[in-house]
Amino acid sequence: MDIASVIGIVVAVGAILGSILVGGSITIFIDVPSTLVVGLGLIGVTMYKWPMEVIKTIVQVGMKSVFFTPADPKATILQIKELAELARRESVFALEKAQIDDPFMKKAMTLAADNRPPEVISAILQMDIDSMEARHKTGVEVFGGMADDGPAMGMIGTLIGLVQMLQNLSDPSAIGPAMAVALLTTFYGAIIANVLCNPIKNKIGYRSSLELTAMSIVIAGTLGIVAGENPRMIIEKLSSFLPPAERDLGEDSGGGGEG
Repeated sequence: MDIASVIGIVVAVGAILGSILVGGSITIFIDVPSTLVVGLGLIGVTMYKWPMEVIKTIVQVGMKSVFFTPADPKATILQIKELAELARRESVFALEKAQIDDPFMKKAMTLAADNRPPEVISAILQMDIDSMEARHKTGVEVFGGMADDGPAMGMIGTLIGLVQMLQNLSDPSAIGPAMAVALLTTFYGAIIANVLCNPIKNKIGYRSSLELTAMSIVIAGTLGIVAGENPRMIIEKLSSFLPPAERDLGEDSGGGGEG
């Protein structure tokens, strides 16, 4: 579970509810017609934009912003180090029997153990990366579109409310409440965009970049192992994927050169 996402949504919702309750009753912010315009309108527009196979995954993709095991590039490098030492100590064929939990890394090491040419290994693994990027890009675009469409539907609801209000200018006492209801649709659209969809979009994009980095590390490490490079040299090259402050992998990172 991503604690930052949980804390963020709780703080954001708490701040909004707190400001509402301090200023009055929460019931004045509840309006069924406004909810229908923004909620159902957003659902309809999203379904119009995307095919049903994408729509079915929206909830699942959105939940990944909270329930997600993040890729750890440093842990990936350290595991590559162990595999490089194994290949150097025994042979590259020993990689096929190595205990590897990550499916992508397992596939890479199986290809290496099969003695495939480096260019074939790189091409096959790159196809996996391209497929992953395409899936994640779709998720980012879906929630980005919802972040744009939410306020747009809110504005449509506001315009509907203003038109209805202008039809009843003969009753001055009704203008204030009618204006308040009209503005609620804009409020709902802003909440959907800035509290839900935009944060989910950003979190999915960030997680995707971490996963892409980890997969790129696997490709580079696998090619180094296939080329018979010294494990110490492989780790030094792979550390370039990490931020400068995280490139110190400890004393163990150099142990492969003596294996």
